[in-house]
Amino acid sequence: MKEVYITRIAKFLPNNPVGNDEMEEKLGAIDGKTSKARRIVLRNNRIKTRYYAIDQNGDVTHNNAQLTKEAVELLCDENFTTKDIELLSCGTSSPDQLLPSHAAMVHGFLKNGNMEINSPSGACCSGMNALKFGYLSVATGQKNNAVCTGSERTSSWMRSDVFENEVDHLKQLEENPILAFEKEFLRWMLSDGSGAVLLESEPKGNTPLKIEWMEGYSYAFEMETCMYAGGDKLENGHLKPWSEYPSDQWGKKSLFAMKQDVKLLSGNILVKGVHSLKDAMKKHDITTDDFDYYLPHISSHYFKERLYEELKEQGVEIPWEKWFLNLENVGNIGAASIYVMIDDLIASGKLQKGQKILCHVPESARFSYTYAYLTVC
Repeated sequence: MKEVYITRIAKFLPNNPVGNDEMEEKLGAIDGKTSKARRIVLRNNRIKTRYYAIDQNGDVTHNNAQLTKEAVELLCDENFTTKDIELLSCGTSSPDQLLPSHAAMVHGFLKNGNMEINSPSGACCSGMNALKFGYLSVATGQKNNAVCTGSERTSSWMRSDVFENEVDHLKQLEENPILAFEKEFLRWMLSDGSGAVLLESEPKGNTPLKIEWMEGYSYAFEMETCMYAGGDKLENGHLKPWSEYPSDQWGKKSLFAMKQDVKLLSGNILVKGVHSLKDAMKKHDITTDDFDYYLPHISSHYFKERLYEELKEQGVEIPWEKWFLNLENVGNIGAASIYVMIDDLIASGKLQKGQKILCHVPESARFSYTYAYLTVC
């Protein structure tokens, strides 16, 4: 097995940062009315700015594959071009279409020649799963290098016109045309962007990071669906997919909007997250003394204090001085969040040779968790 290093990293955040007061103008007001849920969600998540692939005129500037392509190209220069990439591994929870795969579409935009591609599906963990595929490919000598990405373009899934059909249908039924909170919640949580890393078997670059190990855990065997898109959650907890509904119901039920079972999220995301963290730390025989920076992907600052308390409760308290977060300035970019977080940590100038970084990425879709343990070289 070869050693594997992150030798280059890049991020692409489209257009200008969007403040809280501009969000509804960008995404549109549902039924022409200001959202009451927006104030509640923003008060809890404490995000101040985020990015959307939408311009000043409300027009889409990038699809997901284009966002990803921009981050990949930012990795490259005259010494390493897109034509030198041997493997492209791209994770996202918001692909532009069902088929072709997300990585295939990114490859199509790169136009850089023949290479292997990989498209892990899922939510936030898909970006880490893309990284793990690249890590294992380089470690086993299958590839000399790999470019791995995480990206999201959720703004197009959250625009008001996605929900208007449902609101009109509720009016026709003479019901209150108010969206369920689980459907509106994520409108004020998610944002657009992409991140990319280059993996190689030698520690090149200004701040190479050695990947010591990666681990993943899933609790889908005991947990029902929590975050979903392309289906509707029934009262018995079963997720009924869009393909089992007649096409005239797709818009009436906003089946293709992202939705969140908020009660299920609050009751389980932290407990399962700390359980899996303890399992990973035990497997690799490390304690909280064995890393200098803790990078938890959290969707909202609502969970920050609660995660700290849960860690403390389960005997793995992590001092605040080890935490590194950038949620307030870039928003929740799902699969891209950990890439952007690592990039911002490197850019901060705080890292010193020999320091250790623990990355912790949860996914509420059906409660999955992924971890990466890195050494600064």
